[in-house]
Amino acid sequence: MIAFVQGPVAALAPDSAVVAVGGIGIAVQCTPGTLAGLRPGEEARLATSLVVREDSLTLYGFADEDERQTFELLQTASGVGPRLAQAMLAVHSPDALRLAVATGDEKTLTAVPGIGKKGAQKLLLELKDRLGEPLGTGARGPARPAGPAAAGWREQLHAALVGLGYAPREADDAVAAVAPQAEAAAADGTAPSVSGLLRAALQTLNRTR
Repeated sequence: MIAFVQGPVAALAPDSAVVAVGGIGIAVQCTPGTLAGLRPGEEARLATSLVVREDSLTLYGFADEDERQTFELLQTASGVGPRLAQAMLAVHSPDALRLAVATGDEKTLTAVPGIGKKGAQKLLLELKDRLGEPLGTGARGPARPAGPAAAGWREQLHAALVGLGYAPREADDAVAAVAPQAEAAAADGTAPSVSGLLRAALQTLNRTR
């Protein structure tokens, strides 16, 4: 198992990063929140989880060990594969998911595209004794200074919404709806939080799944 990758970031895409390790470029699937903390050319260390299928090997990357462990625990629930587990972590922090499961909060889970009311109820039952108690914080870490990634929040957010199954036009509308929030953060000299914007954008989308 590949527990982590460490090296300079060689490239960034809407849903993945390439990290140079020992002369080899390792492609790692990441959430928008994790990608927002990476910069091309800068050193990065990502906790990883390797998902093996008959026709593919996919490496998923996370900002820290807590996210990686949560990603793997989520998949112990029936019907939750790596893509849905990653979507859950794109929308909510590990502690927010632990809190939702501990308190039986269906609304938090149904905010994730692909999870309906019945699915949320089932997940609450199956994950109740698996995720553990909330640690008391849903934060993903301190905001980074504004930079190249801040300027590209629209593209990252749009790609994340499309990746979660929304139509490009729906994604356009959601991005426009949260633009004032992002611009206010930028005006304060803070890089817009793509993960926070994603949660806000999903709240504006009332699509039934």
